[in-house]
Amino acid sequence: MLRTYERASDRLVLRDHFSASAADQPAPAQWYDLLKPSASEVSFIEAALGLSLPTRDEMEEIELSARLYQEDGAEFMTMTALTNLDGDAPAKTPVTFILKGNQLVTVRYAEAKPFLMFAGRAMRSNGQNYVSGEETMLGLIEAIIDRLADVLERMGNEIDGISREVFRGKSAKSSEKERDLQSLIDQLGQKGDFLSSIRESLVSISRLVAYHSALETQSRKPTKETRQLAKLLQRDATSLGDHATFLSGKINFLLDATLGLINLEQNQIIKIFTVASVVFLPPTLVASVYGMNFQAMPELQWQLGYPWAVVLMILSAALPFLYFKRRGWL
Repeated sequence: MLRTYERASDRLVLRDHFSASAADQPAPAQWYDLLKPSASEVSFIEAALGLSLPTRDEMEEIELSARLYQEDGAEFMTMTALTNLDGDAPAKTPVTFILKGNQLVTVRYAEAKPFLMFAGRAMRSNGQNYVSGEETMLGLIEAIIDRLADVLERMGNEIDGISREVFRGKSAKSSEKERDLQSLIDQLGQKGDFLSSIRESLVSISRLVAYHSALETQSRKPTKETRQLAKLLQRDATSLGDHATFLSGKINFLLDATLGLINLEQNQIIKIFTVASVVFLPPTLVASVYGMNFQAMPELQWQLGYPWAVVLMILSAALPFLYFKRRGWL
């Protein structure tokens, strides 16, 4: 799919109809948005702008030289974007920004909310005016950062809820509490993977903006406003990355605490068996003594010998139990 946006009346306008195979090519647009492009659409953009678009395999390469470079008089900048941020399993997808002169080309293979939100905002009559492809690109990056900030805020609230459940949750049965803690471990693992993806995306954004800010070509002279916006975006990406790192540290702390609580629950069960074995050891000893077959045992001929042995076994079990109870071991 190819969407083209041109500037008219101080706002971006989406062209109603576009055909890459049409003989009469329309006037150059300010923003070409390629979403899962076909071969004909790629050929049209390459012919219209005189550049070679990267393939999806090339976009997914992680080498810095393959993601940030100049070619054919244009800047090629690839970042890692995230989709399905409203769920628990975000998907990573590469997005390439290509700046050539006053025109912007975006190449992506998944729909993302920031692009739709930015396009809707840029096409409003009272919206912000994006006069160049560079400003359009920075506006898109700003929308992506805002989206990640909202997700981090939501995740922070969810992690706080997990923290309250870990340290203040009470359950009637230890087995139920242990099952709850195991489910919390699954949630913490999902949050940790989520935050890792967000941090990777923010790092790629920070590198992209830093690379773009360091370039000054003959065809593109950055204005004071774009320089300030680029610095602001880089600062926002860095601060959000630090916040994601803080949340990751909190998740690690909660994971250690949850595992510690599970160990305490298991140790409590083992302690019960240990105390029970110690409590029943003295009566077992008494029963063993009086179970011996010796002729010279005065208690065997005593009328109260059996009650005496029973009382002695009860006392030998009760005294350790009361002692452990007083010391708080039970």
